[in-house]
Amino acid sequence: MHDVATVARALRAGEICREHGITQAQIAEAVGASQSQVSRILSGQGLRHSRLMEEVCLYVEQFSVGVTADAVRGNAELVEAIQAAWDGSASHARALSTVIRSLSLLSPKGELGRKEGSNDRS
Repeated sequence: MHDVATVARALRAGEICREHGITQAQIAEAVGASQSQVSRILSGQGLRHSRLMEEVCLYVEQFSVGVTADAVRGNAELVEAIQAAWDGSASHARALSTVIRSLSLLSPKGELGRKEGSNDRS
């Protein structure tokens, strides 16, 4: 049985792809999946909540609304990693924030965003 919220999220991700011209091949390359896996997820076929489904949806959603606080809170792997790394102090929180922000420089999101014109400064 399919979780209605999971299917709705996947179908919304498919709509975002169409709105922003994001191809399944681009998503597959970004998340390390096959194009057929991405296609199956975006169509809601045989869908169950999985790590890959989460990665595909998060990748696509960033082009629509960005990564939301709810998406961060809902990502158990990310929350667990932060809990394991953070000592609870404000200075350590700032240091972890700096490290996490620096990771955005490695993201293919910036490349796709420039192709879309969203990062143009002209």
